[in-house]
Amino acid sequence: MTADLIAVVLLLAVTAYACAGGTDYGAGFWDLTAGGTARGRRPRWLIDHAMAPVWEVNNVWLIFVLVIMWTGFPVLFQTVFSAMWLPLALAVVGMVLRGAGFALRKPSRRLTGRRLYGAVFAVASLATPFFLGAAVGGVASERVAPGTEASADIWTSPTSLVFGLVAVATTAFLGAVFLTGDARRFDAPDLVGYFRRRALCSLGVLTVLAVVTGFVTHEDAPYVWRGLTHGLGLLFVVVAGAAALATMVMLLRPPSTWMRVTAIGVVASAVIAWGMAQRPYLLPTSLTVADAAGSSATLTWLAVVTLVALVLVVPAVVLLYWLDARGELEELTDAELRGGSRNPGDGPSPGL
Repeated sequence: MTADLIAVVLLLAVTAYACAGGTDYGAGFWDLTAGGTARGRRPRWLIDHAMAPVWEVNNVWLIFVLVIMWTGFPVLFQTVFSAMWLPLALAVVGMVLRGAGFALRKPSRRLTGRRLYGAVFAVASLATPFFLGAAVGGVASERVAPGTEASADIWTSPTSLVFGLVAVATTAFLGAVFLTGDARRFDAPDLVGYFRRRALCSLGVLTVLAVVTGFVTHEDAPYVWRGLTHGLGLLFVVVAGAAALATMVMLLRPPSTWMRVTAIGVVASAVIAWGMAQRPYLLPTSLTVADAAGSSATLTWLAVVTLVALVLVVPAVVLLYWLDARGELEELTDAELRGGSRNPGDGPSPGL
């Protein structure tokens, strides 16, 4: 019973990271595709201001995931990180480079330096979710089991590749939706239309990839495919589809807070659907929740510590998000809105 509870908490932590971290990665994707110095000046200005207050806190959910995996399900942690150390290591490198690029490009005085750090931030924002998605695809396709040795075949299968692409498209979708709302909040009507169009396009791409994923998993990940087409897995797939439709309708209207809620609903429902599809396995057909769980005493203490952490952390994080959504964390001047730079004398934002 305790193991099942901890498994649910793990799934919810993964869901939270997919939504919060995915939004940040998506902002980096649009930074990468914004264009050169002149054309990409305004979009990058908005991305910088929208991400600055919250980009670091989103990694809190990743810490939850790692701690729960390592402590509650040590066999799962050892198996996954041994068999797929390369894509996970590349994802970690991407996270580090992404954070360094975002932090260093603002204070850089030289345009060359800003471009370099901006490029590192943007490319890492694309690579990191791809490798994380590829690792998830390796798990879903039943290629990872206790004792599996590291191999490129594990994370380069059709399921891994399509999951990687879905991860990138998902982050692009979330990033565009949130930036559409940020553009309205910062009173930048030109960027509202700019990111709304990109949100609709990324939602279309994500829909196509979701259909492709169905065909690929049918052949390459039969257990997960069956879970996604039956029971709770199918229920959450339907919820994700309904949320996607609602988001599309809202994107065609003036931006509202509910647009973000439905976009999060798309991603959260999809992740939970994947988790429900794998039941009762953590590694499909080879490692169940019960077999992967640590000792009962460890699980009990983990449940207590997790509850305390959630009571302390979740309200603070929610307050941070709420303050950011209300624009309470940073005031923008008229000069910033007109010129697209942090200070009137700063010059153009970094381009690629």
